[in-house]
Amino acid sequence: MLTNPSERNDLTRDIIGSAIQVHRELGPGLLESAYSACLTAELRIRNHQVGLKIPVPLVYREVRIEVAYWIDMLVDDRVIVELKSVEKLAPIHQAQLLTICG
Repeated sequence: MLTNPSERNDLTRDIIGSAIQVHRELGPGLLESAYSACLTAELRIRNHQVGLKIPVPLVYREVRIEVAYWIDMLVDDRVIVELKSVEKLAPIHQAQLLTICG
């Protein structure tokens, strides 16, 4: 767990920098899968561990659902990255992330 704010800031700064680098190289308008592959490569070039499509379970009425959600990307086992290839984020996008992290 990253308890030190400086460590959190360094990691998130590097993730954001990687995303900006990918966007600069690829430009807008591609599918999420292209950005995901390139962001994964960029983060690994920067020596980060990247997990993709991590299943998240859910308990519904005492029944464990093993795969209720998918985390798009988990960086260094600490930061969830939810990838979107949209013109503008909608409130539902934020709600999806809060549901996963909830």
